[in-house]
Amino acid sequence: MAAPIAPISLPRAIEPITMPATAPAAQASGFHQALASALSQVAQSRVTADNAISNYLAGGNQELHSTILATQNASLNFELLLQVRNKVVSAYEEVMKMQI
Repeated sequence: MAAPIAPISLPRAIEPITMPATAPAAQASGFHQALASALSQVAQSRVTADNAISNYLAGGNQELHSTILATQNASLNFELLLQVRNKVVSAYEEVMKMQI
């Protein structure tokens, strides 16, 4: 007899990056930590998606919808990171255009 189909679970939401309220001198390291955290989250979601794809293709217990959700989660995380990078670059260019 065939195994029952597992129910579809909701994808894990992307946690917003929160900046701690600290002194101005420590905020530079806060930004660095937030950026490093975002980069590691994107890298981890890509690794999770790669593992899900490999497991599915190898015939493991990975289901198709879980694999698709993992790849879409990795794609959305990457797109979000690209948009944040574009905004930071745009802000930097605007600051460089300012006359002193």
